[in-house]
Amino acid sequence: MTKSKKITLSASRDIPFNKLLLSQSNVRQIKSGVSIDELAEDIARRTLLASLTVRPVLDESGAETGMFEIPAGGRRFRALELLVKQKRLNRTAPVPCIVRTDGLAEEDSLAENVQRAPLHPLDQFRAFRAMREKGKSEEEIAAAFFVSANVVKQRLKLASIAPSLLEAYADEDITLDQLMAFTVNPDHERQEQVWDALKQHYSKQPYEIRRMLTEGAVRASDRRAQFVGLDNYIEAGGEVLRDLFQTDDGGWLQDAALLETMVAEKLNEDAEAIRAEGWKWIEVATDFPYGHTYDLRRIRGEAEPMSEDEDKTYAALKAEYEKLEDDYAEADELPEEIDARLGEVETAMEALQDRPIRFEPEDYAVAGAFVSIDGSGSLRVERGYVRAEDEPAVEADDDPDSEVIDPTAEDGVADGADAVAELDEDDDDGTKPLSDRLICDLTVHRTMALRNALAGDPQLTMLACLHSMVLQLFYHYGQDSCVEITPKATHFGAQAEGLGNTAYAQAIDQRIETWAANLPKAPEDLWDALTEWDSDSREALFAHCVAMTVNAVQEPHYRKPRALAHADVLAATLGLDMAKAGWTATADSYLGRITKAQILSAVSDAKGDKDAERIAGFKKPDMVEAAEELLAGTDWLPAPLRTPPLIEQPDEPEFEIVDDSDEASGEAQSAANDGKTATDEELEPADDEAKEQEEELEAAE
Repeated sequence: MTKSKKITLSASRDIPFNKLLLSQSNVRQIKSGVSIDELAEDIARRTLLASLTVRPVLDESGAETGMFEIPAGGRRFRALELLVKQKRLNRTAPVPCIVRTDGLAEEDSLAENVQRAPLHPLDQFRAFRAMREKGKSEEEIAAAFFVSANVVKQRLKLASIAPSLLEAYADEDITLDQLMAFTVNPDHERQEQVWDALKQHYSKQPYEIRRMLTEGAVRASDRRAQFVGLDNYIEAGGEVLRDLFQTDDGGWLQDAALLETMVAEKLNEDAEAIRAEGWKWIEVATDFPYGHTYDLRRIRGEAEPMSEDEDKTYAALKAEYEKLEDDYAEADELPEEIDARLGEVETAMEALQDRPIRFEPEDYAVAGAFVSIDGSGSLRVERGYVRAEDEPAVEADDDPDSEVIDPTAEDGVADGADAVAELDEDDDDGTKPLSDRLICDLTVHRTMALRNALAGDPQLTMLACLHSMVLQLFYHYGQDSCVEITPKATHFGAQAEGLGNTAYAQAIDQRIETWAANLPKAPEDLWDALTEWDSDSREALFAHCVAMTVNAVQEPHYRKPRALAHADVLAATLGLDMAKAGWTATADSYLGRITKAQILSAVSDAKGDKDAERIAGFKKPDMVEAAEELLAGTDWLPAPLRTPPLIEQPDEPEFEIVDDSDEASGEAQSAANDGKTATDEELEPADDEAKEQEEELEAAE
């Protein structure tokens, strides 16, 4: 029986570093992986973990020279070389090497690089976890492997996923992106439930995994979470789910019931402080529908003036701010400390300018306040609103001598065609008032003369129109104008949920607040106030008042095609783009209120048929969620929100008047003399020459 030849391994030995040199036979030419500096630090910490592969350098006669070249392990050699240059390693330090003599040097280099099996990511996750369990901190692990502490946290988070999912990842049944999505919820049972459910889906996108794992949770960016505060929620025992692999806006609050309880308690606590101010009523809610105050009269208090000390403080801050700006006016960039100081001064000035509002005692007796949470999570208090039932009764005129004006009465004379009232001249001592009918007749003349005069003064006409509109839009009882223009401002709220959170609605509300704060409190003072304003301010207020009358709402019970067509023209002229204005297709605003077929049509329109087909098999809630993410950032709009292009009107043709048809003129004159109207046919040229002239004119046009 023939014995098989045993394998003899290459000899290994320690060779002084100064006897080693790089070989030109190393096949690795492209730099990749860990840098030489990091590898040198790793060797300094752990020494050399793998021997270098070397070959003896031979002279011309084939004898060894005592030097050795390195065809495999060049990066390790350079790292050792760097340590020698840094005087952290002796030039003659022994380096463990494997000495090769058979085969080719290129073969050694290629085999070492090709046959090396890369570490599976899961092995790295588990290795980090093992080191953490043996007492190494996240920072120590990060420093040992030249990564950030956040990378270590991510790896540890991945290693903590349900073992069955880790095995599926090892078997390549789950991608790394999908595995990362599972980290948002640490509950292994829930992770496995979601994965089992997704096995029935055609698509298993990471965002679907995150949505299912955070179902029922509340975003940390939600106004309720901001109002309560994450720290307070956690201190109360609430759990926050975090995503280490994507921006999560603070994560998800898992205990929605606890959050609602904390919101209600904090709102009621804040409302008690508002109630202590003395208001007749207080309404408290997380949010009120948009336009909930439209039918209520608002009492506007007076801002409390600054005290003498506050005036001095404000003046000093303003002087410091102006001096810093002047000192660094020529600087290309402000020094960091100066920029920070300017911000501090500006904040302090704004705090002094934000004055508390003072109301009169009688205001508290009839008005109330709304307490809620605004979009940023701050407390919103709307003070000074009077309900209709709390309005003071209007006192009747008790003067017994006053007369009720009846413009239909004819100077107190009974009906009759020829009846004429004879005034008793003897009874008139000059104090008898004029009759109602006479006053009515006289003021009719005055009204017509006023109309005529006002028509000749466009600027005053605009002021009168503005005065009338402002009275009705900003004052509860707008009856102080003789100009009978009624701006019909339709109020919305119940029609569109979430309208108050949009940028355009908030801009309108802010504009109303600004104008109201600058208008006089009493309507009888409005005319004088408007006359003192500059033209730019009056025009801006006029634009606001007219804009408030726009109504382009399409309602099933009230069809107005011509008005809606004009709304399209107005939008096209303004260049209105609802996507740029801030509207986006969300579950609440659109997607949750249409059919699955319409959702797929929207996705196909915005993203293409491929994305639409990918979510076609989803159930309605999943499809809505997926479509919202797909449509985000696309500026897609449904048909009712799209602005049609502005149709350019053709230039009017310039007609050249030709008056060579005496016969036509004669016929027209004859018709006029007969008391008849000349028809188009009668006015057409009667002879061939005139017809030719008309054809030439049309050709020229």
